[in-house]
Amino acid sequence: MRVYQTNEIKNIALVGASGSGKTTLAESLMYEAGLIKRRGSIDAKNTASDYFPVELEYGYSVFPTVFHAEWNHKKLNFIDCPGSDDFVSGAITSLNVTDLAAVVINGQYGPEVGTQNAFRYTDKLKKPVIFLVNQLDSEKCDFENVLAQMKEIYGQKCVQIQYPLNPGPDYNSFIDVLVMKKYTWLPEGGKPVIEDIPEEEMEKAMELHRALVEAAAENDEGLMEKFFEEESLTEDELRTGIREGLITRSIFPVFCVCAGKDMGVQRLMEFLGNVVPFVSDMPKIYNTRGEEVAHDSNGPESLYFFKTSMEPHIGEVSYFKVMSGRVKPGDDLTNADRGSKERMGQIYACAGAIRIPVDEMYAGDIGCTVKLKDVKTGNALNGKDCDWKYNFIKYPNSKYARSIKSKNPQDMEKMMAAILKMRQEDPTWVVENSKELRQTIVHGQGEFHLRTLKWRLENNEKIMVEYGVPRIPYRETITKSAKAEYRHKKQSGGAGQFGEVHLIVEPYAEGMPDPVSYRFDGQEFKINIKNKQEIDLDWGGKLVFINSVVGGAIDARFMPAILKGVMDCMERGPLTGSYARDVRVVVYDGKMHPVDSNELSFMLAARHAFTDAFKNAGPKILEPIYDIEVFTPEDIVGDVMSDLQGRRGMIMGMDSEAGYQKLQAKVPLAELDDYSIALSSITGGRASFTTKFASYELVPNDVQQKLIAAYEAEEKSVE
Repeated sequence: MRVYQTNEIKNIALVGASGSGKTTLAESLMYEAGLIKRRGSIDAKNTASDYFPVELEYGYSVFPTVFHAEWNHKKLNFIDCPGSDDFVSGAITSLNVTDLAAVVINGQYGPEVGTQNAFRYTDKLKKPVIFLVNQLDSEKCDFENVLAQMKEIYGQKCVQIQYPLNPGPDYNSFIDVLVMKKYTWLPEGGKPVIEDIPEEEMEKAMELHRALVEAAAENDEGLMEKFFEEESLTEDELRTGIREGLITRSIFPVFCVCAGKDMGVQRLMEFLGNVVPFVSDMPKIYNTRGEEVAHDSNGPESLYFFKTSMEPHIGEVSYFKVMSGRVKPGDDLTNADRGSKERMGQIYACAGAIRIPVDEMYAGDIGCTVKLKDVKTGNALNGKDCDWKYNFIKYPNSKYARSIKSKNPQDMEKMMAAILKMRQEDPTWVVENSKELRQTIVHGQGEFHLRTLKWRLENNEKIMVEYGVPRIPYRETITKSAKAEYRHKKQSGGAGQFGEVHLIVEPYAEGMPDPVSYRFDGQEFKINIKNKQEIDLDWGGKLVFINSVVGGAIDARFMPAILKGVMDCMERGPLTGSYARDVRVVVYDGKMHPVDSNELSFMLAARHAFTDAFKNAGPKILEPIYDIEVFTPEDIVGDVMSDLQGRRGMIMGMDSEAGYQKLQAKVPLAELDDYSIALSSITGGRASFTTKFASYELVPNDVQQKLIAAYEAEEKSVE
């Protein structure tokens, strides 16, 4: 395989909704490029793109697949992205390392929620877009309706390059208004017959051609002047104008493909090779220091590793983009993120499960390698005198969580190691050992996302696991002042245990003045502060601990033990065992014994005194509230709103965005456990959502009583 220069390389992400036909299109692209001798199919489970066992099991793309096509002396790198919102990390990763998004639309259904999600990311990343209307041979295909939906959502930037003549089961031809030719295929597809446009289609073709010329001319001042003078452009001038329009996102060309029958694929590749911007045409990216990194093959050698896959019989396959310079086998590089040294082994051009050795890769190219010692997803390898790092890929927050444990307790460590390894393949799988919840929690993008993780653990790693409902990270606090005292006394022959602590608790707010006195049951307690500690709690909020003991009632050396006793209760609150926060504790009196007093005695006395005071201080449970944004079709927005309100949600606003309604609400985390499943059921999979932590708020009284009762019952069952 020849080595391609930076100005001969184009990087393209295939994105769109599940079922739009991206994997089938990938098969046809590889077939047309001569990488595979026959096209596989999803039903036959023999595609070059979806080849992992879990993908064959479910019939869905789970991981992005990298492949290339050599076409007309150019190298087209493609990444076929999963369409399901549960596997959004693949699309986000791919769009960040490619230079154009080919958005595949199912000709039966038009733009779906997966289409909207993909387009939203292209907008955020300012990536050029072309639309491919696929499955034109479907009985339900209505191209004109699909086109109308696209223009309603994406505006007049959608400009037709092609239109089908006979969409439906007999589909076999389209008119291309860029080259002004008719393309016709035999029933089995393949190479088309190219001929002049029939007279009956000429008026429509000319109208669309003029619209294309005008849209292209708008992107170049010289072309605009020529257009005004001659009202036409040459084919090369048209390509130039479209290329400029793609870069500025002022034009979204619309193509016709029937990937299942390999119709229109060859013509698509011609456009990609001739018109789509090169890597060198695209805006530069920046390293973590904010320095511009140009795709310059003569610059410092720097590789960014954007994807890792664990493949049977091979192990880790590491996929990289050459950010600068050029790379060849045997290069000695330094991992900027981990400080380790690496020697590059063989480098490959990717074609799904097929890897083709190459001698060198230039800036902008995408490839893979195997058997690196210490390279993880997101790392950068650099040559001499270069220490660039990159962090330009931002993943969304998780939407779905489950507690997880291995059915065999001895497999827990093995399970954790396997999940951390799989996280290299999909960074939106997140696992944590929660000390607070006393559970191992695995986070993902949805129920199907975590079901896939479980399948892989059980079938690939042979670790049987079970999921559970994760506990909610409640917080406990108080609403008024209270005092309590407790004497811990124990005698068991020899030295005993003795410690007595008197303390006051009250709610704490940032900036409140130090206490001077308190009054309880008509008695005043004056405070003489000897020492004050403000402790920022790891879980949020503060504990303020004041020593106001006078007359030597408690020796100062026992104060750390009293603080430890209080902190133990803050870490496991008296109401539900949740973390407590925003409390001020004043130790004002106590007693000690010259022989029997020790740290343990005062720690235990402080625990009991704090617990008693806390329970008498108007204790309240706080629950985490999340901001949620739901993108939903307008016809079912009422059902979605009703469901949110049934989850104690507060609707904060509603906007229209690209043909969808965007609902904004605040919802307690406790009510979001099954939301991804419920939303899919309500909307038929046509909606999506994002969540973000907002604040802690008081739970309603009835909910608080249920939580306390449940905790007390749990504690009794343990006893």
